[in-house]
Amino acid sequence: MAGFRIFAQRVGRVLTAPVRALRTRWRAWSWWRRALLVLVLAAAVPTAALGSVFVMFRLHYTGTPGAEAHTRGRDALWLGHAWVDGRKTDADVAALGRQLAGTGIRDLYVHTGPLEHDGTLPPSVHPRGRWFTDAVHAALPGVRVQAWLGDEVKPERDAMDLEDGPTRDRVTASAGQVLDLGFDGVHFDMEPIRPGSAGWLTLLDQVRPVTAARGAKLSVAVPQIDPVPGLHTAGILLTDHGKWWDQAYFTQTARRVGQIAVMSYDTSMPTEPLYGGYVARQTELALRATPADVDLLMGLPFFWDDKWGHWGDAETVPAAVRGVRLGLGREDPRRQNFGVALYVDFASLPEHWAAYRDGWVDAA
Repeated sequence: MAGFRIFAQRVGRVLTAPVRALRTRWRAWSWWRRALLVLVLAAAVPTAALGSVFVMFRLHYTGTPGAEAHTRGRDALWLGHAWVDGRKTDADVAALGRQLAGTGIRDLYVHTGPLEHDGTLPPSVHPRGRWFTDAVHAALPGVRVQAWLGDEVKPERDAMDLEDGPTRDRVTASAGQVLDLGFDGVHFDMEPIRPGSAGWLTLLDQVRPVTAARGAKLSVAVPQIDPVPGLHTAGILLTDHGKWWDQAYFTQTARRVGQIAVMSYDTSMPTEPLYGGYVARQTELALRATPADVDLLMGLPFFWDDKWGHWGDAETVPAAVRGVRLGLGREDPRRQNFGVALYVDFASLPEHWAAYRDGWVDAA
């Protein structure tokens, strides 16, 4: 028994020798060397975590998109305010028809607001709204025209308060107002809505019967989903900005609408493979969170910008399309209620349209 104790003590000394050596060295260091080491370790942990996330995105960009991952004829295009304020003509509608010919675009979200902070919509904001709906219905049969309504919202902005009942009532009345102009749907883009906002969900519950009674569509543009769990909470705590939604809140929103479009751009991803992998991940998460009878659309960046939140050389249409196809093929390749949404017409370039056609429309 004594021999075993001696053996155990020797083994213990061998195993703890590195720790004792480090402790001795630590005590011999000056305070500034200790502080420097602590700072290095503190920086290394989040850096390693961020690196692992980037690796995940890059891996999501690998593989070959499936043959089933192409347009289902349920795509959409965001249109600027010029279409309803008098700047566009019948010739522009004809040109738009030529632009859309042979694509999968079924919905047009035309900027018909913005809403006032109190939820009202002055008719003077869209003086040519009726002309546009009539012109599109005549020139592009089968294409739906949805009124894109939006505003900034509290608490991040000193603007619309969706937690206020009378404000929601006025937004609901504004939805009916645009339907009276011949629009086939209402498309809300309220930003930035923080996950957990009860007012947003209540607004959708109010507007849904209004659109349903007219046989119209209720659709929404929404933020990206947490690429890693809990990121939205960390983002709000660190930056006071709700960039992401959790999957549960995304699902709560999707269940209340007929169509949901993810704004899968402005991601801060620095390279095409990382951006494409990020979009693939977003596509997979959104497919899991969206009911099968709801149209899910993934946004494509039909614009150029170059800043911290959007690197133009990284956030390209080819990368986004490939990411969408990879995500769709891996998660739900047979899903029919799926498409892409192009943002935005007035900033688009010919190469954006070519990449959309080549990568998504003609992929079959």
